[in-house]
Amino acid sequence: MTRTGTTPTNLRRALRREVPSTVGLLADEQDFAAMRRYRTFLFDDHTAYLHQIEALLKTLARQGTHTTVALFDPEEYAAWCAETATDPDRPASRSRFTAHLAATGARVTYTGQPLAALLPELVDTAVRQATWEYATTVLATAGDCASCGKDIGKAAYERAVRLLVRLLEAAGPGTHHLVCSVPAADDQLLAVLHTDGTPPPEDTTGTGFATEFTAVLAAGIALAAPGGLVPRTTAPDTPDRLHGWRLTDGTLTPLTEAEVFSAYCTDARTGEPSPRNPASSTAPASPRPRPRRRLDHPPLTPRTTKGLPATS
Repeated sequence: MTRTGTTPTNLRRALRREVPSTVGLLADEQDFAAMRRYRTFLFDDHTAYLHQIEALLKTLARQGTHTTVALFDPEEYAAWCAETATDPDRPASRSRFTAHLAATGARVTYTGQPLAALLPELVDTAVRQATWEYATTVLATAGDCASCGKDIGKAAYERAVRLLVRLLEAAGPGTHHLVCSVPAADDQLLAVLHTDGTPPPEDTTGTGFATEFTAVLAAGIALAAPGGLVPRTTAPDTPDRLHGWRLTDGTLTPLTEAEVFSAYCTDARTGEPSPRNPASSTAPASPRPRPRRRLDHPPLTPRTTKGLPATS
């Protein structure tokens, strides 16, 4: 069979469509300003830069190229250049770092969405990844229990799974939106889970929302950190139900109705008041879904090289 359009130029174009691309994006003004110290970085206006990025993404999409967008962090870039003995003031170095991000960094697939929608999705993905990495570092470096010799991180994760299963059972039928907040070092670990009540996975091999949520709860248990957990349940033809628990020394204590209202109507990241859906009701939490046995260990400090990225 003779194929048409098989000139060298057409073949190269066809092959180019099968090569994926990753675009490194400077999401905010501060990161953009940090990159301007490099002579070979030609942009001097962040808005114009974003317009050019969006035009590039649209061009790649028209060419049929699978494109992902990664968050380009100037601090991480400088550290990577120092570790790899790479000159940071070269376009080729930025290209190599972007390829590194394609394998290790937070990224979002470009499907034609406007940049105004892609940017918050990318930042949220980066925060989720940083939270996951921090929580798993806490669990991996927690050490062994002084009294029983068990791996504290593993035991904390197993307990978190049991607690989450019991919370979902106690919440009853409906769709559940859970928020878990745990202080760690100078940052606030925050995880969100939206579920119909399906039990979370029993292992840490995945990085889905249920596994991330369980890891944050487990980190709070391993650190004996004073955290909180607020589920909101939605069911047909009934007002939304809000409950809450306080995490203290690895156990969950029910919050009063006033405490639930305060917890749910305060933004966990900013501390500012947030509106509550009028078609919802707060109620004291049901009896505490605590595990049958406590793990006796002191708070531990995890090893980490960088805190969670700030969000806007």
